[in-house]
Amino acid sequence: MDDMILEIRHLSKSFGSHEVLRDIDFTVKKGDVTSIIGASGSGKSTLVRCINLLETPTSGEILYRGQNVTGPKVNAPQYRSHVGMVFQSFNLFNNMTVLENCMVGQIKVLKKDKETARKRAMEYLEKVGMAPYIQAKPRQISGGQKQRVAIARALAMGPEVLLFDEPTSALDPEMVGEVLAVMRDLAKSGLTMLVVTHEMGFARDVSKQVVFMDNGIIAEQGDPETIFTNPSLPRTKEFLARYLNA
Repeated sequence: MDDMILEIRHLSKSFGSHEVLRDIDFTVKKGDVTSIIGASGSGKSTLVRCINLLETPTSGEILYRGQNVTGPKVNAPQYRSHVGMVFQSFNLFNNMTVLENCMVGQIKVLKKDKETARKRAMEYLEKVGMAPYIQAKPRQISGGQKQRVAIARALAMGPEVLLFDEPTSALDPEMVGEVLAVMRDLAKSGLTMLVVTHEMGFARDVSKQVVFMDNGIIAEQGDPETIFTNPSLPRTKEFLARYLNA
């Protein structure tokens, strides 16, 4: 069980009378890359927001290392330092430099001193190719560069799992590749990743498991080879057809 990091059990989420997620079950093991695919509106982003406790599940459990984190006494910032998140819209602090963005969480949540936080921030900014831009403000860099900074900021917190919520969907097409290249490198390094994505090539080539969501449920899940070449459901085949023939 030591390699079991997250267990999602019977997770449901409603907004008023609208049920967005229904009875979601899956696990995330150490070193796995799990891609969550599906049409817009299928509940993918709500699922990762629940896992990161940005949304409160209506019912069900999220177990991190065997502990249920959906209870009222959970320290959400502390939990998020273990289960980090990279957002579609970067969520950088516009009034801070690139370097400060990567230091602030370490100082405030992890209680690291400034020098330690700076060294760690630089290490990850170098890793994602953003070290030359440490004094820039977010408005001075491109979307692809912002997303690379956001990834470095998340990594600097030392998470066990990194959640990605459609990390390339707000980017111009020519910037998508640079962010996916960073994510591929992270996967190779053994980082545990849970990725909501429309990038089917990434999902097929990098994932250990693929979860196909449809109308708030997990319609099908399995290894990429099975999901992409021999899906069992007509709905999965229909969704993938446009990507496989592209």
